[in-house]
Amino acid sequence: MTTDTQAPRRLTVLGSTGSIGQNTLDVIAHLGGRAAFEVKALTGNGNVALLAEQARATGASLAVTASDAHYIALKEALSGSGIAVAAGRNGLMEAAEMDSDWVMAAIVGTAGLAPTLTAARRGADIALANKECLVSAGDLFVTAVRKGGGRLLPVDSEHNAIFQVLEENQRHALERVIITASGGPFRTFSLDEMADVTVETARAHPNWSMGLKISIDSASMFNKALEMIEARHLFDLTPEQIEVVVHPQSVVHSMVGYADGSVLAQLGAPDMRTAIGYALSYPRRSHLPVERLDFTRLSRLDFEVPDEQRFPALRLARLAMTRGGVQGAVLNGAKEMALEAFIDGRTGFLTMARVAETVMDRLAHLPAATTMDDVFAADEEARRLATGLLN
Repeated sequence: MTTDTQAPRRLTVLGSTGSIGQNTLDVIAHLGGRAAFEVKALTGNGNVALLAEQARATGASLAVTASDAHYIALKEALSGSGIAVAAGRNGLMEAAEMDSDWVMAAIVGTAGLAPTLTAARRGADIALANKECLVSAGDLFVTAVRKGGGRLLPVDSEHNAIFQVLEENQRHALERVIITASGGPFRTFSLDEMADVTVETARAHPNWSMGLKISIDSASMFNKALEMIEARHLFDLTPEQIEVVVHPQSVVHSMVGYADGSVLAQLGAPDMRTAIGYALSYPRRSHLPVERLDFTRLSRLDFEVPDEQRFPALRLARLAMTRGGVQGAVLNGAKEMALEAFIDGRTGFLTMARVAETVMDRLAHLPAATTMDDVFAADEEARRLATGLLN
């Protein structure tokens, strides 16, 4: 299937070797491949073989590894292809500056902040899968997108669902958004049981196939906590307008409630290609090779109130939004260090939230960020304090 435009759309995928990036390229191939899209740049990290394979398959103009140590290997893998090669932070910035119309921002962590911001400032449409852009630098990032003139297209399934059913001409009647959470593998665990969980059990998500860190974030609901902060910036909401409900089946991806009592929901099979495809084709909808819902086979759809005693990350998100400033960056930075400690076996599953809250309290005095340097400084200080607590 090809698009209606005569000239191929120009695309860049920041983070093409991760799960979001791979699914993005799958959607691109399904919607016409090279006939419909011109891939300007692809970036990855250590998976040089996959990055080179993707660059050759798409005919990308530039391939970038975020690791300087992998530059030679990538250059050798693309020898004779005519594809330019770059590495490191400068390489990522070069990819972001390429003249593409649409950029998938899927680099994980704070490493994705600078290149995504660069793409936003030059006016590209940003398909946003990087949480840190809004969690850590929400006000700065939204301002950059607005000034650049591009569109911000959420790719997380929950935010994409809200984006699909939030009627801009009914903004005056918007009361709330309801973000759904699967509850993860520990939805029915007691506190005592959660204290003893391992990395292997935490990574086993019941509905989604994701990377290690995001799977554990989902199990602790830190992922959902960050989505709450993202939603505030994406849709210009107050903290009180953001609700979370546990929905184990992951069929309803999120909902929007209006003043007349109506609630609009977006439903679909759990497949990240739906959100990616919507962001890629917006404002149109394109045919995608995803499972169709058969309502006759849905025996039930359950909704539960999340237990913030067992999942305190949700409470920390509300605290960060209420305090404002750089508390989002502090929460994220502290959480990242605690997550790494859990993965390395240096701390327990429940300790992660306690560490994050302690760091947030100690850095509650930090002022709001006026530059990206302020964001990075808050992130660095949060990581430093968290590391001290974890050692």
